[in-house]
This record gives sequence, structure tokens and C-alpha cells, in this order.
Amino acid sequence: MLVFFSFFWKKSFFLSKIEYCVVIYLYYNLRNSNTIFFILKMSSQLSLSALNGLTIDPPHGKCRNATYSEGPQRFPVPDDNVLWNTEYDAYKPVDYTSAKVLAGPAYADSWDPVAIKKFKFNGFEKDGLMRVSFEGPYNIIEDLPRNPKGRTGMTGRGRLGRFGPNHAADPIVTRFKRNDKGELLKDARGKKMQEAVLIKRKDTGEWAIPGGMVETGDSVSETLSKEFAEEAMAKLEYTKELQVKVQRDIKDLFAKAQNIPVYEGYVDDPRNTDNAWMETVAVNFHDADGTTVGAFKLKAGDDAVGAQWTVVTSETKLYASHSDFIRRVLAIHGLN
Repeated sequence: MLVFFSFFWKKSFFLSKIEYCVVIYLYYNLRNSNTIFFILKMSSQLSLSALNGLTIDPPHGKCRNATYSEGPQRFPVPDDNVLWNTEYDAYKPVDYTSAKVLAGPAYADSWDPVAIKKFKFNGFEKDGLMRVSFEGPYNIIEDLPRNPKGRTGMTGRGRLGRFGPNHAADPIVTRFKRNDKGELLKDARGKKMQEAVLIKRKDTGEWAIPGGMVETGDSVSETLSKEFAEEAMAKLEYTKELQVKVQRDIKDLFAKAQNIPVYEGYVDDPRNTDNAWMETVAVNFHDADGTTVGAFKLKAGDDAVGAQWTVVTSETKLYASHSDFIRRVLAIHGLN
């Protein structure tokens, strides 16, 4: 029960105190996880209701009908056959899990069928590992989770460590573009120009929002600051003492900036398969006057080969679902 409430305490990042109390009341009086997940999903939708009118790319737009990175060609899945409730008798997905994942690193699940049967899918492991999906309970077919958004043309885990949801956190750090005198610059429409911190990924060469996986035992807020420090400020290249200082400074500056929930849920990621998929919590840390996060000096590190402040628009093309997140942020600041 403690682990259950720990999850919802982390979720209270997006819930009001009243909504959080409702979740607790439902647990004690209904003991119905499906009902609670429904309430949780609805509260998230309400808190982000201003963004509901945005156009979001269809599921699997980036992980269908393509060659998997460092892997085989996926089985083709036409748009009309993505959903599981559509008949597709010819569907024969290729099975693939990368050698790196099969080698058994700490972040990866075992491939042992006996171990898989014991995994707490739609729940939590004893060590706190969260296997709950933001999309609600997912189906288990032949002992393995089924992607809630539909077919991808591939089974196995690909390059993802966990069966089912693989949870990440994406800090979207933004500021308004200014000249050397600190004066705001505007575009041809007379609107402020939004800049965001972007990193260039080593694996695909695409520009992306810095972020990474939520490790077992870490909170979303801890992951947000840690991943930003590692990917956009090269924290891992510093001495241990300096790493501690950089991490502390980032946490302090994140706390001072506007802290705006942007998205939580399934991510259209090129690594997704029928049995493993990415989900994320994206949060916008915005510096309106350029005195907090806007003053960061960037240096690429960890999984990045480049890091820079970049003017972003609704047309900016980025890795996975990151373009969607940027459009949401622009809408929040009235710049779409």
C-alpha cells in the first residue's frame, strides 16, 4: 500500500490536494484500481485541458514500416491496421531484442520465461520499479504486455530495457530570445521568440529535448534535473565535488523558474515495439526574464553530441514526440 501511495504522491505533481484526497478515499472505500486509474487520467486531462485542441501526430508514426535502429526491418502495418481490434490475419511481426539488452544490464528485464511470469505488470515491483502505464491498465497476452496504442510490426523489446512501459522524464527548458542588451526580440508577427534547450542525440543524429529514463527509486523531479545536468551541461565530465554543485544549482534554478506540466503519457518513439514502449512526463521550466534557467551555459554530455539554445516554432522537427511537446509549450505561452 505504501508503494501505491508513493506513486500517487509523485503523481500529485499534476493533481490538486483535493484530487489527491479523492484518490486516497477511492482506494480505501472502493479498492478498485481501474476506477482510480480512470480518476487519475481524467484529472491529468483536466489539468492540461487548455492543450487538448492541439493536433498530435498519430500513434506509431515514427515506429512503423521502417528499419529499426541497429536492427531489422519491421513488418509493415498500414494505418488502418494499427489498432488491435482491427483484423490483420497476415500480421507476422519480426521479433527483435538488441544484444545489449539481452546481455542483462541493470536497467533491463530478464528474458527468462519463469521470471517474466512473476513480473508485476500494471503494478509495482518490491524495489519500487513502476510498471503502471499512464494510459491505464494494459493487456497481457501470452505473459507479455501488449502495446496499448496498437501494432508496431515488431515484438520483443528492441533497444528498450523493460517489457511494458519504459518511463522517462523530459525537461523542456525555455526562455524568450533577447539581444546582447537584454531586449526582447520579436518575429515578423510581432510575437516574442521562444528559445529551448535542445541536444543532438548520438544514436540518431536528431535534435531533441534533453531527458532520460526514470531509474528505480528516483522521482520524476529528480530525473528531470539529473538528465538535464548530464545531457545539456556535461555533468558526468566533472569531478565528483563539482557534479554535486552543478546538480544542486540546477535544482535551485528549476525551482525558481516557472514549472509547467506539459504532457504525461505514451510517446511515439522509434524504439517502441508490440511488447515495450516509451512513456514520459514532460515539464516546461520557463524563464520569462532570463535570470534563472535562461542563464545556463550549455555543454553536450552523456548521450548527446551537441547542446544549444534554439529558436523553436510549431514547424520545428525533433526526435520522437518532442515536436508535439514544443507545440504544447508554445500554446501555453501564447506563441502558437
